[in-house]
Parts: sequence; structure tokens; C-alpha cells
Amino acid sequence: MKQILNNLSKLAKDKHNENKKYFDKLKKKPPKNLDYIMQDLHNAEFKRTDCLKCGNCCKTTGPLFTLADIERISKHFRQKPQQFIDQYLRIDEDKDYVLQSVPCTFLDNENYCMIYDVRPKACREFPHTDRNKFYQISNLTLKNVEICPAAFNIVEEMKKKLPL
Repeated sequence: MKQILNNLSKLAKDKHNENKKYFDKLKKKPPKNLDYIMQDLHNAEFKRTDCLKCGNCCKTTGPLFTLADIERISKHFRQKPQQFIDQYLRIDEDKDYVLQSVPCTFLDNENYCMIYDVRPKACREFPHTDRNKFYQISNLTLKNVEICPAAFNIVEEMKKKLPL
């Protein structure tokens, strides 16, 4: 897995311009069945990919925490939301709640999430490759292919299955 992650950054950078052009075309004229195709590609990839062998998303980036996330997680810790915020979060340049630091505080040594059942919405949905109206999140996807081997593979398969 280490080898894949080392190569992922270079591979993603090499494909960046190609992917950007592809997504620009996709935005202009998304196929009617795009969401179904993406769901199939996502499901097929995650039958092969074990996130516990990687954890790169948790090691290199942090999710946004919604107010609902903060309520749910603080309740899990039997804390008041403000205590949770003070202990774990900060406000970023976009005025969003994010982790004070990465890797994620809640990631253990074996890549397990210690708050998995109450994890933030952003974590539950990552890498967002099965999201409805997928074509609307191309900028996020371009970032995610640099972080997530599964997202990289899904985009490569997508380009084969839906040549534009």
C-alpha cells in the first residue's frame, strides 16, 4: 500500500490536466445515466479496496464538521458541543469547523476510526464518487484522486466507460 500511495501523488499529477479537461466536458453535457454508472463503478472498486489498508484520507486531510456532526460526536463523548469544539476543532479560512491537526485524532494505529459509528458526514461519504449529480463536484474529485487510490481508480474506469 505504501508503494501505491507514493506513486499516487505522481500519477494524479500526471493525469491532472487530462482529468480537468474530462470533467469540464462532463459538466457541459453530463450523460443522463451518469449517477447509475458512478454507483456501479464505486461499488465495484470498493469490493476490491480495503480502506483499512490505506487510511490516507484520515492521515493527510481532515473533514469538515457540520453542526449535526458536532452534536452527535459530542453526545457520544458525553460532552457539551462547545467542549468538543474546544478540544478537537478549529475554524478554517472558509469559516468551517475542521480538526485542529492531521492525522485525524480519532484514527488508531491500525487505521480504525475510533468514532466510526458517529463519524462526520464528510467521512461517511468520502471519496464522494457515488454522490448524485457527481459532475457538480469535479474540483473535489480532482483533489480526492490525489489522496485516495480508490477515487483514482474510479475516475480512470469512468474515463474508459464514458469517453467524452
